[in-house]
Amino acid sequence: MRKYWENPATVGAGVLARAGVPVPDRLTIGDIRITPATVLAPMAGVTDTVFRRFIRDLGGCGLIMTEFTSADGVLRAKDQKAKRYLHYYEDEHPISAQLFGSDPKVMSDAARMVEGLGFDLVDLNLGCPAKKVVKCNGGSGLLRDLPAIGKIFEAVRAAIKIPFTVKFRAGWDDDNIVCVELAKMAEDCGLCAVALHARTREQGYSGAARWEWIAAVKDAVKIPVIGNGDIRTPEDACEMVAQTGCDAVMIGRTAPANPWVFRQIEQYTASGRYAAPAEGDRYRMIRTYFRMLIEEELPDAVGKMKQFASWFTHGVPGGAGLRKAIYESKSAPEILARVEEFFEQRLQTASLITT
Repeated sequence: MRKYWENPATVGAGVLARAGVPVPDRLTIGDIRITPATVLAPMAGVTDTVFRRFIRDLGGCGLIMTEFTSADGVLRAKDQKAKRYLHYYEDEHPISAQLFGSDPKVMSDAARMVEGLGFDLVDLNLGCPAKKVVKCNGGSGLLRDLPAIGKIFEAVRAAIKIPFTVKFRAGWDDDNIVCVELAKMAEDCGLCAVALHARTREQGYSGAARWEWIAAVKDAVKIPVIGNGDIRTPEDACEMVAQTGCDAVMIGRTAPANPWVFRQIEQYTASGRYAAPAEGDRYRMIRTYFRMLIEEELPDAVGKMKQFASWFTHGVPGGAGLRKAIYESKSAPEILARVEEFFEQRLQTASLITT
């Protein structure tokens, strides 16, 4: 199955791209309406409240999700990290809280607590390949024990009234592909939707996502199926829908590098065109995100600024110098000052050249 990005077209601002099957303009999970049918994937260290609101404000993203959060941590009164992961603002709706764990009672109690916090959906993580999670039989580690997953499905479904979903990988490795069986079990247990990252746990984030597994899951169940894996452009999103028939697309690692991707998908679906950001757009984006981090007073704001600098400055002429200045800065205000100094100088130079 050939993906569109394996033979890409050149697409830029205002350039007409190849028409494809559009990403649906809406998705209903339980009683929650998601418009458009695009989802920001949960990503550890990335999808905190600042990044979620940042993506939501740029437009085009229908559903946002928290970082994956330990169910055990949710139930521990002193677990500040879990509390921070589950912190959100009213303008983030609809929002899903993603939990991981292996004990049905703990998972159901944590899901009940999440429901009480006002989240619109609860999602079970069966996809994380990290060794420290897998060794505790969490994340993709549970893919080796479908009966245990079934018990979690039943316990959580019985504990909450809001929609319950699951995100999972295709299987532990190529010799143990369980995605169709798992999706059927989810449907039988009353889950409202499934999301498949079309790689195995053994693959991690390497190699190509196997979209045919998404198609197989879509053929096997009647509940909504969300496709995830290797969506790097709006063309990829439409091609995934065309090849798999999935009801929505989920985007993870592309979002930090190109936070406009959701808006671009919406533009491309509507008109066959999408806008590529200019340097001024990138400056406003970086400045906005960094200012939001400062205003939120996150304890790791400086670290997040440095982490995101490599993504946000990708493709910017002279970006290496800016990244060096950011990495050498000691405080959040200093980092923001370096960003403003760099871009204002570049934009002023560009203005002088064109006048």
